[in-house]
Amino acid sequence: MRLNKLASAAMDIGHKQAETLLRSRRKVKKARAKVLAQLPSPQVPGLAATESKAAASTSTRNAGWLVAEGDSWFDYPFHDVLKILEDDYGYEVESVAHKGDTIEGMAYEGSQLSDFIRRLEKMLRYQQIPKAVLLSGGGNDVAGDEFAILLNHINSPEAGFNQRIVDGVINERVRSAYITIIGAVSRVCEEMLGRQIPILVHGYDYPVPDGRGFAGGWGPLPGPWLEPGFQRKGFTGRTPAERQKRIKMLKAVMDRFNDMLSGVVSLSTFAHVHHVDLRETLSYGVGYEKWWANELHPTKKGFELVTAKYQTILSAL
Repeated sequence: MRLNKLASAAMDIGHKQAETLLRSRRKVKKARAKVLAQLPSPQVPGLAATESKAAASTSTRNAGWLVAEGDSWFDYPFHDVLKILEDDYGYEVESVAHKGDTIEGMAYEGSQLSDFIRRLEKMLRYQQIPKAVLLSGGGNDVAGDEFAILLNHINSPEAGFNQRIVDGVINERVRSAYITIIGAVSRVCEEMLGRQIPILVHGYDYPVPDGRGFAGGWGPLPGPWLEPGFQRKGFTGRTPAERQKRIKMLKAVMDRFNDMLSGVVSLSTFAHVHHVDLRETLSYGVGYEKWWANELHPTKKGFELVTAKYQTILSAL
């Protein structure tokens, strides 16, 4: 699929942002090189050269290096995709992900991209090339305070999700942001590594709007992110049938989100980008609490299932 005018403009923004940050980092690297040139050669006290080499051969063994940008699915307390990739699958992960970040913020504000470049520089200093770049984003652009905007009131002539608004948010705003950040990351890899690195993106699984936030959503803790929006628009029913209706509504939105990502991945310039389809990984029926810790985040067991989907693609690269 070829890029249309909007996608081309989004790509240009990403490339320009990458080039600006790369120019800035070149100046920093020159200054760092001058400082390092004045330092004495390092020595490891207490270890002979042969012992040091043997220790290093064991401690540095890994399944490959990964670099990640993203949101709370990559930056969650105690367990998330990245922690499990390190602990259960043996990867070394460099992450600039930050919980609560939006894909728009990643695309246009540049803070994660700037840190991403620094992590690549560090890896290159130790002669490491990433096996893949992982990117998680978009959930915070749709859920939370903005979620109710997507909904028409239950008593309105067209109750439920406003399809025009949903389409504008997902297929214009979030899509353009994804093209921008993928374009920026791709340009950085071309400049610094001399080639493209596989990029993995995901579109989440089907959530359950049950009103649970982080650790129950008590006091200042984050969440819930979905049920309050439904409540504001009159979807206040508590019966299992009414909850299933809201789940069905959200499934349609998540399908649209994933379809959008599939379309981005199919763009001719993004042959190195892979869509990790996580739909139907976690249960949203009876006993769903075993897999969902709250409205937006899996439990440890849930994250393990999600990470297994990542590993399926990573192991095939």
